[in-house]
Amino acid sequence: MHSLKRTILVTGAGSGIGRAIARQLLQQGHHVLGVSRDSGKFIRHMANFSPVQLDLSRLNDIPQKIRELELAFPDLDAVIFCAGRGQFGSVEEFSYAQIEDLMTVNFTSQAFLVKALLPGLKRKNHGDLIFIGSEAALKGSRKGAMYCAAKFALRGFTQALREDCGKSNVRVCLINPGMVKTAFFDHLSFEPGDHQSNFIEPEDVAEAVSYVLHSRAQIVLDEINLSPLNKVVKFKKP
Repeated sequence: MHSLKRTILVTGAGSGIGRAIARQLLQQGHHVLGVSRDSGKFIRHMANFSPVQLDLSRLNDIPQKIRELELAFPDLDAVIFCAGRGQFGSVEEFSYAQIEDLMTVNFTSQAFLVKALLPGLKRKNHGDLIFIGSEAALKGSRKGAMYCAAKFALRGFTQALREDCGKSNVRVCLINPGMVKTAFFDHLSFEPGDHQSNFIEPEDVAEAVSYVLHSRAQIVLDEINLSPLNKVVKFKKP
């Protein structure tokens, strides 16, 4: 499997975990379709990298964009779902529009992408759907009702999807990282502690994705939970 070069769609490829995954896949010789809300982030031309501009909050744009990609890249046989954003607070602190937006970006858009991509993937000899979830999908937390709801929804979706794909050649995996040291925390009131044992690096998640992609086609890695050695949450001063 290591020598097989594939065409892989990566959402959220413009920053953080998605960018680290896209970079590693390129280093391994795969062709990466990097989805970002603003493809202008990709300022340097790279061999085997194709930028794709798509705002996942615009659900109605997804089916047509996927049709275009499948025509342009018929070898597409793997998708890494990294796009998402964090917002925390008690439910009453959210506006109705913010609740809808958080669920759309973190869950509904991914269901739309799967709906559009799955028929084509099932016709391939081998396919992978790898979702980047969160430790928030494993246990509810204070001020995390809406974010946890989106991640719990994604976890239930992948579990059922795995059953639905069981007789096809499409594998479904969910990776749940703890706090990853990225710009995700730039606009939040908390972040992981400063010691290296307090956080996960984006490259750690990329390694897990690589392990799944390069595993023997006849096995499925259902779910992987990644945690920092010592979980420390640091609250920022107002």
